[in-house]
Amino acid sequence: MKTIHAIRRYLITSKLHFALLGLLVFLIGCPQQVKIRDLNNNPGRYYNKEVGVKGTVTEGFGFMGQGAFQIDDGTGKIWVLSQNYGVPGKGQKVGIAGNLVGGISLGTRSLGTAIRLTHHPHY
Repeated sequence: MKTIHAIRRYLITSKLHFALLGLLVFLIGCPQQVKIRDLNNNPGRYYNKEVGVKGTVTEGFGFMGQGAFQIDDGTGKIWVLSQNYGVPGKGQKVGIAGNLVGGISLGTRSLGTAIRLTHHPHY
């Protein structure tokens, strides 16, 4: 009887450890969620790092799956560069993840600091 209880306890403990390990791996893989205000006020801290932002699309343009759109999270606005992910419509709420990059120009338009998408936007 003691052996069966010991095995059950071991299996339950192992499942718990496995679940906690899975959660830790998931959380480490998620980009850091930041406010656009923080990106605009201190871009050097975030350059070439993956960040996550949620907001509403205020404008955008694109052609054949590529383009750019601007999002506003209530603390500021930032441009998002999209290659092969498409451009969401104005007014759409999105969650995005990408790398912060600087000195971006598209044609004659200077976008300054922007986020280059690394994942498909979440609508």
